[in-house]
Amino acid sequence: MSDFVNSLSDPASLLSMAVAVAMFMTVVGVMLPALKGDKLETRLKQVSEQRDKLRRASRSELEQTGIKRESKGTISDITQKLDLQKMLEDPNIEAKMEQAGMRGPRPLTIFYFCRFALPFVFGLLAFLFIFFVNDFGLSGNMKFASVIFGVAAGFYAPNLYVGNIAAKRQQSIMRAFPDALDMMLICVESGMSIEMAFAKVGAEIGTASVELAEELQLTTAELSYLQERRLAYENLARRTGHEGVKAVTMALIQAERYGTPLGDALRVMAKENRDMRMSAAEKKAAALPAQLTVPMILFFLPVLFLVVLGPAVIKVMRMNGEG
Repeated sequence: MSDFVNSLSDPASLLSMAVAVAMFMTVVGVMLPALKGDKLETRLKQVSEQRDKLRRASRSELEQTGIKRESKGTISDITQKLDLQKMLEDPNIEAKMEQAGMRGPRPLTIFYFCRFALPFVFGLLAFLFIFFVNDFGLSGNMKFASVIFGVAAGFYAPNLYVGNIAAKRQQSIMRAFPDALDMMLICVESGMSIEMAFAKVGAEIGTASVELAEELQLTTAELSYLQERRLAYENLARRTGHEGVKAVTMALIQAERYGTPLGDALRVMAKENRDMRMSAAEKKAAALPAQLTVPMILFFLPVLFLVVLGPAVIKVMRMNGEG
């Protein structure tokens, strides 16, 4: 034991131990980066795996909760038994219903059921009214023509209703779309990603247009879950059905494909959409005099003639009475 203590106090032994520790630390310092590995690549791989895991879980949950469910009920049973979707097929109705905000199988089922049932309902009402209530002095052929007109009106009434809803929804979207682009430009230039910009603008623009907020939130979800981001932009353009939105989505697709700055593209698109909104307002203002012509003829001119000519007519009648 005394020999070991003496060896530790020996300068040569201490020097040897110091050299050995230094060599060990040198070897560890050289080999540590190789043993550590590429943590960035590992973390990116883990994030990718977690994203794929969440995507698969979300898709399975959506399928279980009924995103792809079939419509159920009496109307659905009648539509399926009579195969109305094939008999009364309209190739453009699905796109039109998406533009009207009617998504899923149930609105489509109700549309085809109404397209089948309303001709009978309208035709029967026209028949009862013309033949039993008031025929307006029509001849026999005109009565049957009125019934046929009722049948045709019932057949095209669902299309007119869906088209009217889609047009009103498109007007609501386009009134707020230039402001949404300005907000999106601010978000992108402040450092947000395009997904966060869509989500932020969708949450803020709801006071101006609920329809546009809904479309932006849906696009945010599609950007997160669709494998190709281009499909999310194309779906947004298809659901809105407006040339201004199509131009913006095309600019976003080109910006992501070729790496051009999103801020420049959004700035140009926002200016173009503001110009389009101003042009639409000027067009309505220019058409206002022509639209006011008929109300002026029916309501203003008779009153004006009465005020101007009334005293003269009364004076002439008094003079004739005295005579």
